[in-house]
Amino acid sequence: MDLDFNKEQEMLRKSVAEFLSKECPFDDVRELEDSEKGYSPALWKKMAQLGWMEACFPETYGGYGESFFDIIIIMEEIGKKAYPSPFFSTVVLCGQTILEAGSEKQKKDLLGKIAAGKLIMALAQQEVDASFEPADVSMPAELSGDQYVLNGTKMFVQDANVADKLIVAARSSEGVTLFLVDAKDPGISCRKLNTIGKDNICRVDFKDVKVSKDDLIGDDGKGVDILEKMSQRAVVAKCAEMVGGAQESLEMTVSYSKQREQYGTPIGGFQIMQHYMADMKIAYETCANYLYQVAWMVDEGKATVLATSALKAEVSRQYKFITEKGVQIHGGIGTTREFNIGLFYRRAKAFEYVLGDADYHTEKIAQAAGM
Repeated sequence: MDLDFNKEQEMLRKSVAEFLSKECPFDDVRELEDSEKGYSPALWKKMAQLGWMEACFPETYGGYGESFFDIIIIMEEIGKKAYPSPFFSTVVLCGQTILEAGSEKQKKDLLGKIAAGKLIMALAQQEVDASFEPADVSMPAELSGDQYVLNGTKMFVQDANVADKLIVAARSSEGVTLFLVDAKDPGISCRKLNTIGKDNICRVDFKDVKVSKDDLIGDDGKGVDILEKMSQRAVVAKCAEMVGGAQESLEMTVSYSKQREQYGTPIGGFQIMQHYMADMKIAYETCANYLYQVAWMVDEGKATVLATSALKAEVSRQYKFITEKGVQIHGGIGTTREFNIGLFYRRAKAFEYVLGDADYHTEKIAQAAGM
């Protein structure tokens, strides 16, 4: 098992890191969080020009990527800079769903546009009951002639407010089915929610939205299997973003402890602070090493529910632990909007619930282990 970056991957990592450091410092992150769109269209265009999205899809569909590890590299660097963008919702959640189950026509059309930075997408799965299980989707999709009619509400849809198209999970007579929907349909209304993570989460309402049979992704009633396969890859990608944030939180806390003085000495010189940061370091290294192992398993076709759920459960817990200790070491100012540690503290809280919280994945681990 070789977990080292090859030459091309190291070049990609360096390129992403340098771009984000230059183009989106933390002050700009705060401005983007507070903006209506929640991201910068200009930076999104530059990302496409640099080939970030192309790296995530095979050459057949407008990209040049061959390795899932490329997505992990990009997501980890995004996490380090707390960069707000539709990358996860568009490239990972929707892109991987289309790559898994879309028709050849859908793949060539949609993935090519995503790779070129010309299409933003959002996945509408969760509903008012907030269940993480794809099988719990209940929003109806009623067949009327050669069209399906969607009515209902989807919650916690990331980037729906800026999306061109949605992938909507709804229940037809055959079971949970995935539909490709124009996000600008007059029957769709979208309202951005005020969340702790400021992560562009929306409520989306559907009223008599008509969808052609040609716009099904995969077969009618096969949505649960598709979403479960996609979510294994998406969980690992989101964990990469969280691990990147954990690393940055640790580094900025260590730096602050060397500068902040109390009783005439840097607080990093106190044993209790050193032990806190040692525990943070252990937590980070544990998560980072397991992340790369599971990412390698995905590339090799060896990933299991047990592995991906164990990763998400542990990263969710440890990212919160690292940022909570970081805030504690910073003191009261760590909770303010002005200090960068707060950006990561809020994300740690919010990201735990993306694709299932620690309790949800612990239950999946128990089931996968036959307990």
